Amino acid sequence: MSHAARTYNQDHIARKYTPGKRRLSIYWSWSYPWESQRDLTEMENRFSTMTEVRRVAWPNYEKPEWGSAQFLQGIAGTLELFHRSALSFQQIAGEATGHPVAVFQRIDQAGYQQPIDERILDDCDTLLVFGLDHLTSAEEAAPGEIQAINEWLKREGTCLLLAPHHDVGFTEDFQQRQVEYKHHGDALVPRQQRFSSYARSLLKALEIPVWNRWGLRPALAEGTRDIAPLTSFKDLDKLGLLNNVPTLNFHPHLPHYELTNDDGKTVQVLARQPIDPNRPHPFTAAGNKEFNCLLWLPPAGLRAGDIVMVDSTNFTTLFGGTDSLKNFWKNLATM
Repeated sequence: MSHAARTYNQDHIARKYTPGKRRLSIYWSWSYPWESQRDLTEMENRFSTMTEVRRVAWPNYEKPEWGSAQFLQGIAGTLELFHRSALSFQQIAGEATGHPVAVFQRIDQAGYQQPIDERILDDCDTLLVFGLDHLTSAEEAAPGEIQAINEWLKREGTCLLLAPHHDVGFTEDFQQRQVEYKHHGDALVPRQQRFSSYARSLLKALEIPVWNRWGLRPALAEGTRDIAPLTSFKDLDKLGLLNNVPTLNFHPHLPHYELTNDDGKTVQVLARQPIDPNRPHPFTAAGNKEFNCLLWLPPAGLRAGDIVMVDSTNFTTLFGGTDSLKNFWKNLATM
C-alpha cells in the first residue's frame, strides 16, 4: 500500500470526467453506528467483535497494532477490517483509471447520513453498492434515491454493481440452521445472519428479478486449498469481466443470486461457482451443484447503463487475494 497521509471526515472532492477513464465509488449500505452498537448478548444478526475475531483467528491478530491501544476491539473494529480489506482494490482501480476510488457510508462513524443522490452520482461512472447491512436494521432506499439512480442509469457508460450479501439461517428450523452453519464452517457467523435490506429494496425498485439466498461454501480444486474454477459463460460476457479470471475470491458463505423470473434476456448469468460437495446443505440436497455468482443485466428500455451483481467479498482481501481476482478488479475498472 502507498504511504500517503490519511485524511478523515472530509467532504468529497468531485472528480473531473476524463474520456475512457471510469470513476468508481463504493457505497457501504450500513449504518455504522447501528451495526457497531448492537447488544453483544444478541446471538444472531450481528457482526463479531474484534475480540471474537482475535479469539477465532488466533494468533493472526496478536500483534501490538491490533491491540486496544491502537485498534477498536468491539464490532467497530470488525467494520474497520472491512474498510481496510478494500484498500487493495481501491489502489488497483485507482491506478487503472487515474481516479481515486471514493468511499461513502449510508451513515458513517461521525453520524453523517449520505443517501445515494447527485452528490454521489454526478462524478461517478461505476457505483459499487456493498450490501453489508443486516435485515434487522431495516435500511431501505428512499423514493428520491431510486429516482436519482434511475436517472443516472440513463447516462451512457454507467454501471451499477449491486452486491447483496448472504442470507444464512432464514428458517425457524433450528436443525436446518445448524446444517447451514456446519456447511460454511465459519465460527464467526451466527446461526442466523441475514443481510442486505438496502440492496433488496433496490432489487425491488429497479425491477431486477434476482434475490440473494443462502450462504454457500465454494468447492476447492481437487487436492489443493485453492478455490475451484468458475463455470464461466464467456460467450455472454460482452463487458469482458472474466478476461483472465478463472476464479473469484474464496469466502466460506457466498450468496446464490437466484433468478426469480428467468426470461433469458433480462439477466445473463456470466459465472457459476461449484459448491463444496462434502458438506451437506439444503441447496445441494435439492440437486444443485453450483450457485450463480456473477450476473449482468444489459441495458434495456430507458436504462443505458449496465447492472452487474457479484458479492462484495470479491473486492476485499480479508479471505486472501489472487492474481485472478486482481484481473477481475482491473476488468471492472476499465470495462
